[in-house]
Amino acid sequence: MNKKIFILIALVLIIFGGLFGTKFLQINSAKSSRKPPPPPIVTTTQVVEEKWGRALHAVGTINPVFGVILSNEIAGIVSILHVESGQDVSKGDVLFELDTSTDKAHLAGLVASQKLAQIKFNRQSKLLKRKSTSRSSYDQARAELDIAKAGVMAQQSVINKKLIRAPFSGKLGIRQISLGQYLNKGTQIAPLVSLSSTIVDFALAERYFAELKVGQTVKLSVQAYPKETFKGTVQAINPGLHEDSRTIAVRATVPNPDEKLRAGMFADISIITSAPQHVLTLPETAILFSTYGETVYLVSDKDGQPTVQQRTIETGTRQQGRIEIIKGLALGDSVVDEGHVKLRNGIKITIDNLAKQ
Repeated sequence: MNKKIFILIALVLIIFGGLFGTKFLQINSAKSSRKPPPPPIVTTTQVVEEKWGRALHAVGTINPVFGVILSNEIAGIVSILHVESGQDVSKGDVLFELDTSTDKAHLAGLVASQKLAQIKFNRQSKLLKRKSTSRSSYDQARAELDIAKAGVMAQQSVINKKLIRAPFSGKLGIRQISLGQYLNKGTQIAPLVSLSSTIVDFALAERYFAELKVGQTVKLSVQAYPKETFKGTVQAINPGLHEDSRTIAVRATVPNPDEKLRAGMFADISIITSAPQHVLTLPETAILFSTYGETVYLVSDKDGQPTVQQRTIETGTRQQGRIEIIKGLALGDSVVDEGHVKLRNGIKITIDNLAKQ
């Protein structure tokens, strides 16, 4: 009996040993055939030298030099629409008309009264010369004529105010009224904005007050056109500081011939305050920012294969998406621009700069 049990146990051990051995061989075979992951693909850029002046940086809001919401001064019914939304208009153009039929009829009556008053005045003038009327009758006729003229002018002014004209040249926004609609006094009709030139309002900290001057060059960029730089000049600086934030309000004018800048856009602003100097720069995308400082991945060649090494650097001012390199890199050094996620010290990389073109 004991012999049978021993034989059974031996058979079980042999079977399980064979299974475990086969599995072990399969795992080792899979490990030996597994290929290492390919090097991560990155783009690179080089440290270049540029001429930069000292600049102050801020974030501001773009506003039009001229911008209004057109409205009616007198109530009435819209009778004619001369323009459509988005149309360019010139100063003095009639944009919308309110019904003036009743006003014109009233004006005709006042004109007739003026003519009668003129006739009476002329008659009194002739009689006065012949001394056939009193001075008081002449004065009364003259006053009646003046009142009649004033009435005609007042009525004509009412009619003119029912013609909504462009106060300046610009682009009309989306109109808020329709033909035949009754408008109460002060109804918003449509925005009108002059886009040939814009202003940008921003604020700077109190410590920069001594560096600001009217006429300084201003450079700005907006998210809608990230690769373009717009230039302007400082137009005005508030004489006092904001009591709550202790900041200086500044306004600059920026030409806008292509009408790319629109009211309400946020702008990244740089004010040039000194003569240009030679500095080393990199794109901001190439730099890793953390609480421990700024670092880059420096690209070098090792055994014919590009590798990266993380290096700590010291940075300075920023201008238009680039940053000044004060310490840690030299002119011409190549660093990783995009593709930092999978990088670590000493890792091999594949450079593909065609994706940036």
